[in-house]
Amino acid sequence: MPKQPDPPQETRSAPGIEAMDVTGMWVTADGHIRQELRADGRYDEARGTRRSAYTGSYTVTGSHIDYADDTGFTATGDIRDGVLFHEHLVLYREGRPGSES
Repeated sequence: MPKQPDPPQETRSAPGIEAMDVTGMWVTADGHIRQELRADGRYDEARGTRRSAYTGSYTVTGSHIDYADDTGFTATGDIRDGVLFHEHLVLYREGRPGSES
């Protein structure tokens, strides 16, 4: 029998640590980079006019995000005071209360 796909992992947390809700669109201040974190544990990142420049999956532990790109590289991010610090990028949540857009 074929193996069933693993369930989405976006809310996986260490014991006793609740995963933060990170779903939605995150955008750099200049709007050049737009990263959509979907509820199914997938992300899609656009850069400038290049749609889906990076795609992959992510998991959340507390306010920490681990990314696994479809091409094989990995990255991390942390949300502090409602701001996503993703490697060298600073992204702001779009369209949520308390966001700047």
